[in-house]
Amino acid sequence: MSTPRADAGVTPGASSPAVAPVAAREAASAAGHASAPEGAPGGRFGSLGPVGLVLAGGISVQFGAALAVSLMPRAGALGVVTLRLVVAAVVMLVVCRPRLRGHSRADWGTVVVFGIAMAGMNGLFYQAVDRIPLGPAVTLEVLGPLALSVFASRRAVNLVWAGFALAGVFLLSGGGFDDLDPAGVAFALAAGGMWAAYIVFSARTGRRFPQADGLALAMVVGALLFLPLGIAESGAKLIDPTTLALGAGVAVLSSVLPYTLELLALRRLPAPTFAVLMSLEPAIAAAAGFLILDQALSATQSAAIALVIAASMGAVRTQVGRRKAKALPEVP
Repeated sequence: MSTPRADAGVTPGASSPAVAPVAAREAASAAGHASAPEGAPGGRFGSLGPVGLVLAGGISVQFGAALAVSLMPRAGALGVVTLRLVVAAVVMLVVCRPRLRGHSRADWGTVVVFGIAMAGMNGLFYQAVDRIPLGPAVTLEVLGPLALSVFASRRAVNLVWAGFALAGVFLLSGGGFDDLDPAGVAFALAAGGMWAAYIVFSARTGRRFPQADGLALAMVVGALLFLPLGIAESGAKLIDPTTLALGAGVAVLSSVLPYTLELLALRRLPAPTFAVLMSLEPAIAAAAGFLILDQALSATQSAAIALVIAASMGAVRTQVGRRKAKALPEVP
């Protein structure tokens, strides 16, 4: 996805780590890599309005994750990740047709690390949702970008938001994660760490490659990394027509469709507003888990998710306020 509000090839908020980390899921961070033609029509999707497009993209991502969970008994967690990355990579290659020549060794090194971070983020997250409900998994995962935001901002007020997040984690754990599989919790937290790395290298890749070329190439790297793992776990199951079709559905819902929707939204929506909207993802994930996977949350777990959402929104708004204050001219 792209945004004309950012310089070509630069992730929205890349110069301000507190905005992009809280905002960006895989699709959000990728938004800065491609630039849409000036004046391109929004088409049918554009009639939803930018806020509706962002929310639709978030719903697509989380319902895609719910579909992935339902597919895991057929293909396994590694198999589902493989299908998602391979199909998404093929689509991005066809659409973007990235240029392979003219890049330096540093450019390729950056895009390879970006692809590794992408693969790790997806693989660890899918291992998490194979063990714990979708809502808590996304809530724990978002702590990675939130921590990056707090550390990068170096403002005392962000300790308050960190406190909100830690309180949410404590509630979610019930004092020890007795209700959640410890391995699933560990995978979700590790996925959050990879998400933070993904955001950092997303911005670097966006500055080195034009439009969505870097994103497409990074997806290829991620797909190639996971292909042997998916084949080892699932083998011929990956080419079963039903499994392949469902895997393609996961790729479309979790990557292709959100990229398109948020591309259109970010052409008319400020990145900070986009960040706040994306902070709602844990709640959307909880809803998707309940509606598709029958994963009901307790009142305590719901309160925990609300605290983490509040922390994410607060961190974004704090950073936005800081940037506005810096932009104000000094009074002589």
